[in-house]
Amino acid sequence: MITAEERDAIIALIKRQVVPAIGCTEPIAVALCVAKAVELLGTVPERVDVRLSANILKNAMGVGIPGTGMIGLPIAIALGALIGRPEKQLEVLCDCNREAVERGKQFIAEDRIHVTLEKDDPDKLYINACVAAGDHCAEARIKTHHTHFVWLSKDGAEVATHSSTCCDGVEEQATPDDPKLNLRKVYDFATQTDIDQLRFILEAKKLNEAAAKSGLRENYGHQLGKTMLSPLGRGIMGDSIFSKILSSTSCACDARMAGAMVPVMSNSGSGNQGICATMPVVVFAEENHNTEEELIRALIISNLTAIYIKQTLGALSALCGCVVASTGSSCGITYLMGGTYEQISYSVKNMIANLTGMICDGAKPSCALKLTSGVATAMLSAMLAMQHKYVSSQEGIIDDDVDQSIRNLTAIGSRGMDVTDRFVLDIMTHKTK
Repeated sequence: MITAEERDAIIALIKRQVVPAIGCTEPIAVALCVAKAVELLGTVPERVDVRLSANILKNAMGVGIPGTGMIGLPIAIALGALIGRPEKQLEVLCDCNREAVERGKQFIAEDRIHVTLEKDDPDKLYINACVAAGDHCAEARIKTHHTHFVWLSKDGAEVATHSSTCCDGVEEQATPDDPKLNLRKVYDFATQTDIDQLRFILEAKKLNEAAAKSGLRENYGHQLGKTMLSPLGRGIMGDSIFSKILSSTSCACDARMAGAMVPVMSNSGSGNQGICATMPVVVFAEENHNTEEELIRALIISNLTAIYIKQTLGALSALCGCVVASTGSSCGITYLMGGTYEQISYSVKNMIANLTGMICDGAKPSCALKLTSGVATAMLSAMLAMQHKYVSSQEGIIDDDVDQSIRNLTAIGSRGMDVTDRFVLDIMTHKTK
């Protein structure tokens, strides 16, 4: 039985982890860190030095920056320095316009930006921005989660305490007071909580549906979503619920990865994870004629399952985030199919047996392909689960205990794939241009 205090804590956890974001989270987090340092400096910097962990660098190299028509870190850093609004957190570049982009290009051309790989700090999410103008300098540092400032200083003197937040007391990072979840608790919370306390999750539906429509209107990225809705795509895949789920999810990802100036509702610091945990559930509920209450509870199951898995996986890892988010969406879809807790646990085992090991090789337009693979697996896993068919503990990394299966997944993603992570970054940074 979930107590009132625990229920309030879980609601607060969801509201911290499911937040709007414009653009890919890693370069935007770098822009946020730079913007905060510039705010402390009090003037436009003459020089910006940024040190980044390998995972941040990997995820920021090849993705579009909203409103710029450009990819990668330099323009994100330049805009963070010139027009960044740190109080807006992951919407820090909301004031981006054509004039700002031109100023950013000039800032880059003047060789003011210097980016290096941080090798001394073991945290996979590490951003340090040091800005200077004249005889003054300021520094900001983010660790562990995308909006978690652990150091702020001006001219070498600390100006804020550790674990500070950049605005309004809202933080993304986990705290010791966060409720410790398991799959049963996720299910009980989602199905037993008063529905009016959960309606806030419909904002995720609103934002991510709008992103999907944007991806359908324009020619973003690899146009995977549009391709599936083209005559060729319909001829091959038909006009099924399955094809609609895949195309809608892909359209939203196409737009986001190409740098569309549209907000999405993120999950655990990732917009793609937010899209993947939301759109398959939304589309299935619409096609299946589920009630609004059923949709709300399914969205909570999906998003909270993803948050639960990330509690032990960490914000960044060598494991593609679509594995986590599509596992959540499979749970939500299974619920919308009329599935019980037992069947939802089956869908999780099916997902882990299939997708574990999918690598993250950075944020980029082709992430839409991976999201589509994850969502396709989510549907297959849910269908099998509804027939009481699931991967057993006699197979691979699956355990009889579904929560142990999840811990097996996160151990592989957070520790077992560390060498893979280093190989991926090495390949990405040494390719022949």
